[in-house]
Amino acid sequence: MIVIINDITMNVKKADWKSTIKGFKNYLLLERSMSANTIEAYIADVKKLVFYLDEKQDKTTPPNITSKQLTDFVNWLNEFGIGAATQSRIISGIRGYYKYLLIEDITSADPTKILETPKLPRKIPDVLSYKEIQFIIAGIDLSHPQGVRNRAILETLYACGLRVTELLNLKITNIHPDIGVIKVIGKNDKERLVPIGEEALKYITMYREHIRSKMNNIHKDHENILFLNRRGKKLTRVMIFLIAKESAANVGITKKVSPHTFRHSFATHLVEGGANLKAVQDMLGHESITTTEIYTHLDTKFLRETILFFHPRNRK
Repeated sequence: MIVIINDITMNVKKADWKSTIKGFKNYLLLERSMSANTIEAYIADVKKLVFYLDEKQDKTTPPNITSKQLTDFVNWLNEFGIGAATQSRIISGIRGYYKYLLIEDITSADPTKILETPKLPRKIPDVLSYKEIQFIIAGIDLSHPQGVRNRAILETLYACGLRVTELLNLKITNIHPDIGVIKVIGKNDKERLVPIGEEALKYITMYREHIRSKMNNIHKDHENILFLNRRGKKLTRVMIFLIAKESAANVGITKKVSPHTFRHSFATHLVEGGANLKAVQDMLGHESITTTEIYTHLDTKFLRETILFFHPRNRK
């Protein structure tokens, strides 16, 4: 009996927001092996709830919060004009936090169980045609050192359908030109092998041999990182977005172009070309096939033509 009382006392002491958020952060890092960016997003989500409670001068501790309070919090987010997608992400972070509290026996109930997630419209991503991809890539000035690097970057984005973070962290030792694949470190540090085409490999080799090899200021922590800035350090996300946007603008393409556009175009062109959806899922690093299935809804003209051609009732 004394042991039980001591355990309860210990958990009550740990039950304030500051210490439980710290414990949650360690849990995500050590037990869930999440990336630093994902961890910070989860922590920021929980801190939004804490901020809301402070605004309401509500001293409720984490184990004692109710579903009603959480629903009021979501309504508060809505009043501030926070979109459905952001609300869903915040709710996901708070659910993860209460899952941690349950695991640690800091709480005995999960108040997020009946919390409703806003319905999200299925957003179809912007894509470029293959001709537009060719036009953008061919328009890069290769007489400039950064031009060679930028061409290699866009070739790799389109050839492999990489996320921005995956491209930024791409290591030289993970490129295997002899077998035509690269090893990608995806979300939650999950590894996958992705085929890479000859064009992308050609410009990666050109960049490595003629530009990167002549850099004498490479930061010691970034020696194995493939794409570097002029200061010898890993590129930033902002820089990759600027490269994609400016490369499109330079050839007169007015569509909203980002690194994600190359990833979406990669997936769309594969699906339209008849690639197996499971194979596309594996190459993109999607955990669920339903995420990949969005690419089957992108080109209704293509789908209509496919159905009309292959459906037995339409054959002459």
